[in-house]
This record gives sequence, structure tokens and C-alpha cells, in this order.
Amino acid sequence: MATVKKILKNRLVLIGLGVVLVVVLWKMDATSWVMNRGYQAVFLTNNQVYFGRLSNQSSKFANLRDVYYLQITQAQNLQTGSGATSPNINLVKLGGELHGPTDKMEINRDHILFVETLKGDSRVVTAISDYKKGQ
Repeated sequence: MATVKKILKNRLVLIGLGVVLVVVLWKMDATSWVMNRGYQAVFLTNNQVYFGRLSNQSSKFANLRDVYYLQITQAQNLQTGSGATSPNINLVKLGGELHGPTDKMEINRDHILFVETLKGDSRVVTAISDYKKGQ
């Protein structure tokens, strides 16, 4: 009789561990799904900001794919004649640079200051959508 109780107890422990494992995996998958369904702004310690789809954030190297960044140039204001400049801000798709990077970045987590998830109607997401439609 004691052996039957011991077997039942062991099965209950295994079932309990299985349930805990399923819940943990589901939570991890849910977090991954939330992060991958939209775009994030990733702010780095070197004052750079990249936009893309972030994953693997809890690892030593976070992955950013479908990557964009801002390029700011100064344009002279010819109308005023004062020589004053005004900034032009463009959203650039990673991959067209001289060194020919792929459209994926592996970012050392120690260099990420913070991450913001972008709204679907943000100006950056709208610009990304317009860029993709124009391809």
C-alpha cells in the first residue's frame, strides 16, 4: 500500500512540474509574441536609436530585425538668406550602406539603455509602412 501512495505522490509531483513548465513556456512565448508583433525603438548608450522588431532581449545579445534608423542632415535655408540651417530628418533602411550590412543587428544587451514599443500610428511606423509600400 505504501508503494502505491509513493507512486501516486511522484506522479502528482511530475504533473505539477509539468504544469509549471507549460505556464513558464507560455509566458515566455507570450512575451516574445508581444515584442515581435510591432516595432520597437531601441535606445543605445552611444546615443543611437534604431527601430525594428526586437527579440531575444533576455539573452546577452538582443536581435533586431527589419532595422531602420534616423539620418539627420543640415539644409541651408535659402529663403532667409541668413545662412541659417534647418535639419532634415530621414528614416533609412539598414542594408544600403557602403559596408553592406544585412538587415539584422545583434546588440549587446549591456549597451541598451531602454526600449519603447511604438504605436501602430506613430510617425516612424507610418514612414516604415510607406517605405514598404514603395518597394
